[in-house]
Amino acid sequence: MWIKKGLIFNDHHSQLPVCDLLDDRIRIYYSTRVDGKSAPMFIDVDKEDPSKIIGKSKEPLIDWGKPGSFDWSGVMPTEIISRHGQKWMYYIGWSRRLDVPYHNTLGLAISEDNGETWKKYSEGPVFGTSSLEPGYVGTVEIEKTGRGLRMWYLSCRDWIEHEGVMEPVYDIKIALSGDGINWQPTSEVAIPLLENEGGISAARVIKSEDHYEMYFSVRDKIEYREKTDKAYRIKKAVSVDGVKWERINIIQIDTSESGWDDFMTCYPEIVETDKYTFMFYNGNGFGKTGIGYAEKTA
Repeated sequence: MWIKKGLIFNDHHSQLPVCDLLDDRIRIYYSTRVDGKSAPMFIDVDKEDPSKIIGKSKEPLIDWGKPGSFDWSGVMPTEIISRHGQKWMYYIGWSRRLDVPYHNTLGLAISEDNGETWKKYSEGPVFGTSSLEPGYVGTVEIEKTGRGLRMWYLSCRDWIEHEGVMEPVYDIKIALSGDGINWQPTSEVAIPLLENEGGISAARVIKSEDHYEMYFSVRDKIEYREKTDKAYRIKKAVSVDGVKWERINIIQIDTSESGWDDFMTCYPEIVETDKYTFMFYNGNGFGKTGIGYAEKTA
């Protein structure tokens, strides 16, 4: 069970919290908006009491790509892992299209100084459109395995038109990698869409001794921006092997009666400390109203 603890940060648009558990703090990366483009920043919060902000970045951490690049229209952090003594940040690179509003692929940035500064690994994406993934790639969650890395990722392979607007349709699929650079999509659907659902995003996985738990946000196909009953809610699935999942048909983090998350709850991120398990998430406006958190109880 999750107990809402309240809003932490709302200085500006702060979409898709992505956490790195450091020795003395939790660093929460997020995507703000600069001239309409996504740009990564962070806040540092107390490990014992995440409502206490103890540090903030002063400017975006990674520049957009040059015109024509996969990340020219935005850089949005989606996962942080430690690898080879470095921090690896996987980020969503945004580009624009004429037939649909946008296209996303996965980029990588690397930090040698524990997340203070970042350098792009390459000018091109490390995972994107291919014969095995014909659509676009969005939010990702990565697990280290005995054979390499496993990724649960947002896979958009369809668009629908509603009142002149093209809306993406996406579920959660699985990809594998030996080195974290070259990713092989398996076409295995981890979390399929149910009737009337149009999007599942920000899958976050925690592992216990005998099973996995996945938390994610899910919305309807259309009118999810206008009607709260069709907007994102945070839900859950469980699995023994991380491949076959069983949906739990109970909303894990629902909307509040009023305030910053009274219309939607979305983009969960899970942090397990020695004492606590926290969920950081966005509320209304896909991050427009800031970042809040909840605490897991027995």
